[in-house]
Amino acid sequence: MTLIRTVDPGAEPVTLAEAKAHLRIDHGDDDDLLAGLIRAARQEVERSTGIALLAQSWRLVLDDWPQTGCTLVRIYPLIEIQAVTAFGSEGEGSVVDPATYQIDTVSRPARIHFTAPVAPLRAMNGLEIDFTAGFGEAGTDVPDPLKRAILLLVAHWYEFRAGYGPADQPVSYPAGFDRIVAGYRAGRL
Repeated sequence: MTLIRTVDPGAEPVTLAEAKAHLRIDHGDDDDLLAGLIRAARQEVERSTGIALLAQSWRLVLDDWPQTGCTLVRIYPLIEIQAVTAFGSEGEGSVVDPATYQIDTVSRPARIHFTAPVAPLRAMNGLEIDFTAGFGEAGTDVPDPLKRAILLLVAHWYEFRAGYGPADQPVSYPAGFDRIVAGYRAGRL
């Protein structure tokens, strides 16, 4: 199973103006740096929680049909399945009819249950599932604690930006970051 982000979100959940207000910065000298820190902080929050904050496109690649008929989509929250493509043993691709699978977007992780798998698939990467995940298109759709976690990371990384070289980044995580994102991490059994 491989997950590939195919389209990044069109915006960031925290604006440059919000980050500057949080840091009490009133000049524009560090705008490019702050924009990069915001992007990096969003990516870190997404990585550590398994959540897509803003709408973005992904591809889940599987070698074969799931034996149980059900496969998990671990990027949360699942908005929609765009397409399921099955590649035959000769490499020919065909779009799987949506009537042959059911989607559970309520569960975390989301699930796709195939009722009539097409066989056989090529030996590797035989099934591609393209989907969209995220809370929505705008930063206002993102839960406030996750936006606070981004601001906390931006402030911490901004404060320690000069004390360490690029190879040493990120230096550390601020106190409280894990506590903020803990409730958004997927539980493990």
